[in-house]
Amino acid sequence: MENPKRVCDGGDLDCGSGLLLIIKKAMDPLLAGEILEVRSRERTVADDLPAWCRMVNHEFLNSEPGDGTTRYFIRKGGKQEELEADLEAAKGYKWNVRVKAEKALKAKVHSRNHTFVVGQPADFGSKVEAPSAIDYLLGALASDLTVGFKAQASRRKIEIDQLEVSIKAGLENVLYHLEIEDEGSPRIQEINGSFYVSSPHSEDDLEKLWENTLERSPIYQTIKQSVKIRIEFMIVY
Repeated sequence: MENPKRVCDGGDLDCGSGLLLIIKKAMDPLLAGEILEVRSRERTVADDLPAWCRMVNHEFLNSEPGDGTTRYFIRKGGKQEELEADLEAAKGYKWNVRVKAEKALKAKVHSRNHTFVVGQPADFGSKVEAPSAIDYLLGALASDLTVGFKAQASRRKIEIDQLEVSIKAGLENVLYHLEIEDEGSPRIQEINGSFYVSSPHSEDDLEKLWENTLERSPIYQTIKQSVKIRIEFMIVY
């Protein structure tokens, strides 16, 4: 049984999606030789964390089952100089996509190791050859809130049974976008929706989690600067 000086909980994060930055931040105040306990529910951490420790000269001690998590124990090595550099690199990270025009009013987007096709914004059919840019925008907002809520719940040990988001939006004047009319604006007028969550935890805990999710959501905080967003938070029993 190890005697950790500090404990950090990474929830469901893996080493490639922010867990290492959380570990580094928790490790920073410790003295060389002191032990950090890392709790995680992500199975890939069992393989990736020991390898990372070897690379940065920390000592991976062992792991053991915890309360719904796996507990990993790391003894801090003598070097932690890379922390500030890594945190600054994370702050300065830039997302990059490349888009190429395709046939029939479509575009192909290349983003890291993924490629997807985008269709024309004003396509009113229930079935389309490719989602529009507006579909992706709304999907990005709903996905950011969904994944952000789950990630924060995971780190706080708040169990989520079910979660679903439904949002919709319309343009101020789609006919202006289509060059049928010469007055108006093509901007999104308002985004409305509902965020449904089912959980055995208290309403107060879930409300606080929702408020923090909105506060820390990159997509929500960006869009709300120019578009009115009304998403009702609903707890379902």
